[in-house]
Amino acid sequence: MSKQRRTGTAPELALRRELHRAGLRYYVDRPPIKGQRRRADVVFPRQRVAVYVDGCFWHRCPEHATDPKNNAQWWADKLAGNVARDRATDAALIAAGWQVVRVWEHEDPLAAAEQIGALVRECREHPVAGSSRRGAVEKPARDGGAGRQ
Repeated sequence: MSKQRRTGTAPELALRRELHRAGLRYYVDRPPIKGQRRRADVVFPRQRVAVYVDGCFWHRCPEHATDPKNNAQWWADKLAGNVARDRATDAALIAAGWQVVRVWEHEDPLAAAEQIGALVRECREHPVAGSSRRGAVEKPARDGGAGRQ
């Protein structure tokens, strides 16, 4: 398992290429919430959108999941744990006010990028009150609000 790439997989690169082509700028392989160990593949922090590109085997795709024959119980527990961790990550992000997008590795990167782009644009147009986005909260003047005399 140590030989498996954590970031920069072919499906992830294809999605990032399409997002960039659409004019979207993002962070790569970053925890959406500071202090969280779980990292998203693509992050739009101002819009609070986290994108995960999930592999069909490791995350139990309903269409393409396979069950290994050797050491079957260990693999079943391992893969079930991956799915449970995914759900827990989704719940934590949603509770913190984030939008979570999960893309299967077999999905069309262009279609996924269009869906993500629409969500990011919607979040830009309708910001959440009290968010840390630029322009959402007016910053106080440096001189304590007294202004120049």
